Amino acid sequence: MPFSSFRELNALREENGEPLFANPRNAAAGTLKLLSADEVEKRGLDCFLYHVVTSIPGLETHWQALETASAWGFQVSAHRKLCRDTHEVMAFLDHWETARTSLPVATDGVVVKVNDFALQRTLGMTAKSPRWATAYKFKAEQAATRLLSVDFQVGRTGAVTPVANLEPVLLSGTTVKRASLHNADQIALHDIRTGDTVYVEKGGEIIPKVVGVDLSSRPTGTFPFEYITHCPECGTLLERDPQEAKHFCPNRWECPPQIKGRIAHFMSRKAMNILGGEALVEQLFSKNLVTDPSGLYYLTPEVLSSLENWGDKSTGNLLRSIEASKQVPFHRFLYALGIPFVGETTAKYLASHFRSVQELSKASAEELTEAPEIGEKIAESIREYFQHPRIALMLEKLRASGLPFEQSAGEANRISDSLEGKKFVVSGQFTRSREEIKKLIETHGGKVLSTVSANLDFLLAGEKTGPAKMQKASKTGIPVISETDFLKMIGEMPATGTLFETKKPDSLFEL
Repeated sequence: MPFSSFRELNALREENGEPLFANPRNAAAGTLKLLSADEVEKRGLDCFLYHVVTSIPGLETHWQALETASAWGFQVSAHRKLCRDTHEVMAFLDHWETARTSLPVATDGVVVKVNDFALQRTLGMTAKSPRWATAYKFKAEQAATRLLSVDFQVGRTGAVTPVANLEPVLLSGTTVKRASLHNADQIALHDIRTGDTVYVEKGGEIIPKVVGVDLSSRPTGTFPFEYITHCPECGTLLERDPQEAKHFCPNRWECPPQIKGRIAHFMSRKAMNILGGEALVEQLFSKNLVTDPSGLYYLTPEVLSSLENWGDKSTGNLLRSIEASKQVPFHRFLYALGIPFVGETTAKYLASHFRSVQELSKASAEELTEAPEIGEKIAESIREYFQHPRIALMLEKLRASGLPFEQSAGEANRISDSLEGKKFVVSGQFTRSREEIKKLIETHGGKVLSTVSANLDFLLAGEKTGPAKMQKASKTGIPVISETDFLKMIGEMPATGTLFETKKPDSLFEL
């Protein structure tokens, strides 16, 4: 939302006696949540395009793609720059550190990208982000306020995080009352004390954190902060690994926040994707209805009727999502189990290497370290997890509920997740058999459908594609791609030339 639209929107809300938005970010997010095209049009939202997803013949670089998008009429940032050495990079960053205040929109940093598409494909992706792009964040705005007290939060893994309670202060357009203190080392490093005037900033312009102390304003009679020695939730003596910054509660199986955190993690979108948030987990746990993830699969309409503010529709939606979760891929089930240090990517490696819970659970430390990306620390964590009697009981209940305890044939043959969640209809004649094309889609994580519908992502069209399918795809706005486009998507055919070039690659910097 441009500043001009933001000011007009707030002026209108003030006239109507409505609460004002704190900043353009919140106003834009709130507008989108209304899910109303008419309201969006009234509020003056706009967008900048920064990437062309589909391979276009003749486009070899990111810069060329943006120039082409601009020529097509899309709004692309006029402040992008093609840099050829680090001096140009630093000059660009230094310029926009201050010049950004003159822009008509809010911005918090610069994205640095490798320009050459072939090099982008070579560098690839992690589970969360591309290896060919990174963000440079501008220095965050700071505010000074008084530290009133400190609370301690216990997470799913048992990690204890100190949280500052502050006198309310306006920061980057929002009122901040609480902020992270990170850990005991950071508190000691800044000698943070209750009653101090502290400096607060937002990490990435979003998460408030305490970054320093105004010692000149320190009141008399204060004492160095004493970090807690016992868990604030269950009273267990805290532990700290000398190599770790945080303190941990070792009472993994009895500490309430850890139990609730594991249930919420199991239900999360990237794990089993079961509907429900913290409020639902809190009710289920407090009423002793679900004390570990397996309990979710034994819920009934009668049991759920005891929940507060819970009706028949909510019950139906929850039970349907629980039933649907039994169809998730094996690697997502492994991730959902919440094994310490096993994230999404590690779970995929384990699923591919061991193929079943049984094989993984009985693997020795040496066998575990033979799997890709598995070191001694992760191997030890996996061994400890499966050796605990509570885990064995939970797994038996999950197995009886019909969850995926082994990798399916389709998953076992998966090459990559480059088409994860994408749906294709394949029609026409290709240079290889249609069955081979369909198998390629599935081995890269995609799905093959038989008919063109609104939930389709691509119509893969060869020669002599049925005119009815082409017409329906055109009518519903479904992208039609060629065999060449498809092969580029899965990395079997580079956009141009070779993946390795002798010339010095350019970098693209975008505000």
